[in-house]
Amino acid sequence: MSDLAGAADEAADRAAIHRLVLEYCRAVDRGDTAGIRAVYSRDGVDHHTGFSGPADEYAAWVRERTAVFDGTMHLVGNHLVELYGDHALAETYGTAVHWGTPQDDPALNFTSGFRYIDHVRRDPEGWRIVERLAVREWTRVDAGRLVAPEGFGPRGSRDADDPLHVVRERVVRAIG
Repeated sequence: MSDLAGAADEAADRAAIHRLVLEYCRAVDRGDTAGIRAVYSRDGVDHHTGFSGPADEYAAWVRERTAVFDGTMHLVGNHLVELYGDHALAETYGTAVHWGTPQDDPALNFTSGFRYIDHVRRDPEGWRIVERLAVREWTRVDAGRLVAPEGFGPRGSRDADDPLHVVRERVVRAIG
């Protein structure tokens, strides 16, 4: 294989692993349990604050845990990948914002800085998380600080009415 082809393959693997992290974040924020489960390998495990176990149980735990929030938003920043053939180590820095009602409840309104440390593997379905350690670096209470975006345009939701699903449906109809 030429050096150019090898570099292209490596870039494609890094992009696929980064997309995996983004798909996970979107699934959590949209309340998509199947989407959360889909990023893990069949034998995947997750170690989060308050949970450690198989991916099937983790996806159900996230659904239950996040149901108390009006919304969450995961923002990822630094993302490094070390490739080892069909295995990789990925470290992703991020910020997760959580908000709920009542707005002055610190358990429902906070922001956390985190790192995802992921062992990922190329499976027949593509790159999947084999093991994740979600390392919480800090948490800031946002109780009483968040302002509802009423009147500022479309509002996100965790159901079929979310703008993502509405626009996706329009795109699919347009290409017909």
